[in-house]
Amino acid sequence: MSDKKYDLEDRLVLFAANSARFCNDVFGSPAGDYYAHQLLRSAGSSALNFGEAQGSSSIKDYCHKASISLKELKESRVNLKILFALSLGNHEKSAVLRNECEQLIAIISTIIKNKSKSQN
Repeated sequence: MSDKKYDLEDRLVLFAANSARFCNDVFGSPAGDYYAHQLLRSAGSSALNFGEAQGSSSIKDYCHKASISLKELKESRVNLKILFALSLGNHEKSAVLRNECEQLIAIISTIIKNKSKSQN
């Protein structure tokens, strides 16, 4: 039986990897290069910051680091929306990534809210 935090970590890692694959198809125009690089950074950062949160020493520290991961996911969502609006990249892959991003945002938001409540 696996621990749920590692399932979430795996989802974040897959989101980052799938975003990177998606970006490989977007590069080639000034706008595509710019927003693809932004997406690469924000999607990867969301996974990396969540990994840091798992090693935190307190609930407050955990919530802080998880909130950075959440911020990066929200940035990824906007980058994906911009790329979609520019008709850059595969629209089906974009829709899958945007859906996964929304789910990850909801999950991490709930975790932060619940952890914050337990601290009070």
